[in-house]
Amino acid sequence: MKPHLLKVSLKPESSFHICRRKGSDFYNQWHFHPEIELIYIRKGRGTTFIGNDVHRFEPGEMFLFGSNLAHMWRCDPEYFTKGSRQKAEVTIIYFHPDFLGAKFFQTPELKNIELLLEKAKRGVKVTGDTKTQVKELIGRLQESKGLECITTLLTILEKIAIAKDKQFINSIYHPLNKEKPETDRLNKIFQYISDNFQQKITLAEIASIANLSAKAFCRYFKSKTRKTFYDFLLEVRVTHACNLLVEKDMTVYEVCYDSGFNNLSNFNRYFKKIMNKTPLEFKREHRLLFE
Repeated sequence: MKPHLLKVSLKPESSFHICRRKGSDFYNQWHFHPEIELIYIRKGRGTTFIGNDVHRFEPGEMFLFGSNLAHMWRCDPEYFTKGSRQKAEVTIIYFHPDFLGAKFFQTPELKNIELLLEKAKRGVKVTGDTKTQVKELIGRLQESKGLECITTLLTILEKIAIAKDKQFINSIYHPLNKEKPETDRLNKIFQYISDNFQQKITLAEIASIANLSAKAFCRYFKSKTRKTFYDFLLEVRVTHACNLLVEKDMTVYEVCYDSGFNNLSNFNRYFKKIMNKTPLEFKREHRLLFE
């Protein structure tokens, strides 16, 4: 399933765009765009695909997506049944990374925001008190005009940037100002996993790709991704399985082995642990929505 480029229409009289969408879904196609996106889910629940991550979303959640991060939202099947009263409603803010100038965020006072916008390429979930404060600021932003619009948006970004209660969604991230050898090592690890996740990957095998011992690799990988190698590998395999279940005419048995699992029992167990439902339940709920 290849994501498509979504053209976001920004009004000529504004440097960013804020809108409220209502309906059975808010954007149920796999897509990306160069604009930063801040989305607050007022109503609606279902499954979201964000980069390599797949999980449930619920009303009241808030996310920040960096440039070109592929994502998609799928409300639950009851939102699409005839006569259903279930409706989704979201508020979305779009803005280009250099909407205030190519070097605006490089000033020392805005370094926190510059780093946030780079890290947002992993996807950020805004939670706790920060989410409550940002929700109020979004309401203010909708009523603001002129310079107040800019200062309010900058306040929103600063609050998210310094918040300790935000969560990064995807493990893969290349931070700013890395030295080239470090970049090369991470690229080799992620590329090897991407190319070989359908086969057995031993710890010794992946550690050799990073030129580390198995023990050193485990420490290194967790420091960079905040997950163990095996947990990360399972998420990649389950994400691949989700795509197959909704996109291909394959049985659960076929999906199991195509996704790198060596038996159906393990596949069902790990899939349910990550997705909170069995592969068959997931397929029944989402297959028709992708056709």
